[in-house]
Amino acid sequence: MKVLFAVSECQPFAKSGGLADVAGSLPRELNNLGSDVRVILPKYGTIAEEFKNKMVKVKEFTVPVGWRNQYCGIEELVHQGVTYYFVDNEYYFKRDRLYGFYDDGERFAYFNRAVLEMMEELQFFPDVVHCHDWHTGMIPYLLRTEYYKRKGYGSIRTVFTIHNLQFQGIFPKEVIKDLLGLDWEAFNQGHLEFFGAVNFMKGALVAADKITTVSPTYKQEIQTGEYGEKLDGLLRQRNEDLIGIINGIDEDFYNPENAPFIYKPFSYRNPGNKLMNKREIQRFAGMRTSANVPLMVMISRLTKQKGLDLVRCVLREILQEDIQILILGTGDYEYEHYLRQAARIYPEKLKVYTEFDEVFAHKLYAAADLFLMPSLFEPCGLGQLIAMRYGAIPIVRETGGLNDTVQAYNEYTGEGNGFSFRHYNAHDMLYTIRRALHFYQNKQVWDSIVKQAMEKDYSWTQSAFSYNQLYAELVTRSETHVF
Repeated sequence: MKVLFAVSECQPFAKSGGLADVAGSLPRELNNLGSDVRVILPKYGTIAEEFKNKMVKVKEFTVPVGWRNQYCGIEELVHQGVTYYFVDNEYYFKRDRLYGFYDDGERFAYFNRAVLEMMEELQFFPDVVHCHDWHTGMIPYLLRTEYYKRKGYGSIRTVFTIHNLQFQGIFPKEVIKDLLGLDWEAFNQGHLEFFGAVNFMKGALVAADKITTVSPTYKQEIQTGEYGEKLDGLLRQRNEDLIGIINGIDEDFYNPENAPFIYKPFSYRNPGNKLMNKREIQRFAGMRTSANVPLMVMISRLTKQKGLDLVRCVLREILQEDIQILILGTGDYEYEHYLRQAARIYPEKLKVYTEFDEVFAHKLYAAADLFLMPSLFEPCGLGQLIAMRYGAIPIVRETGGLNDTVQAYNEYTGEGNGFSFRHYNAHDMLYTIRRALHFYQNKQVWDSIVKQAMEKDYSWTQSAFSYNQLYAELVTRSETHVF
């Protein structure tokens, strides 16, 4: 099968979040199963020169963006066995970050058209186009309403993956004609209309043959009013085509046995060296070096979605315990300011680093005894998977992928790889942290929890198999989804 991944970011070229990790790892696993999976993304100005220097220009053409015709270059690079296509347009993509510009609607309207035009220009017509998040949401819609009439496009099937329903690509209704070049029927029929605006993600949810989410629990949650972000009705309508497939992680990259960034390699068979990583981080942070004091780490965007309201509510109570806490991340000013102030009051127990540093993050995962992730909602979450891989026991709220991957420790059966609480309540979180600290004092119990966490398979293997089955089912269909 020929599969084209259309994404707005992809590790190791451009990354702002977990989507880049998925796009960087999943295609390799799918290729290992015998598919021909290629990836297309914008050629951002932030891509490292080492990659740009290896790219080869394979095509030049123009792309219609409403009344405009914009230049498009396609550059190709084969990396770790995967073919990548980069959409080159410096006006749209040679900037200092990936998103957050006033013209993001125009930038990604262009990108969606460029992906579709590229197929004809390169004579590469995939069996399946797999689109990710709102930045590629118009590809399934334009394919079904316009491009299917062209030679080579009619048999293409589409999969759309929701990584985070909160971000939908909502723009003024005028983009229907000005950027997308569509007539008002697409708006008036409700295909793209969203409370008087245009919604790129809605276009994909209406038109894609299959819709996936990044965990089974999140699939159920987004069909409710609480988590559905005003699209729950449409998602319930598409329930039969909605599938939850849990994400994995790149176990070669996140491997404590040979990770290049950590102080000392270790494994669940030889966990002793993990303590050396903890001591080095304690020294770096200026904390008391002790094997007996549990070190809890939080690596996260500092936002309400990530549970910072709960942390702020009971942080002083947590710090009354015999515990050390390290927090790494950036986000809303109110949380950054609060945490920096708290770190000044408790300098021996709390250190806060308001930055994004992937190398330092690896060191923290390797050093941590506990990993806090009390999200309000979490489509899948990669942090808890990485933490368990490194023997850091997660404390999570039972939502989305956290619910699907963390099994709460049961002292009666001895089973479990973490600790969890159900309600979005600060004192439920505090109780769960104290429960984890209690079991930390029992070395035999704690070593058993760590072993269960570290030896579990967090790779992409099973997920890739599920996606491959989904593609195969679509390819054998005689007809596409009708809307």
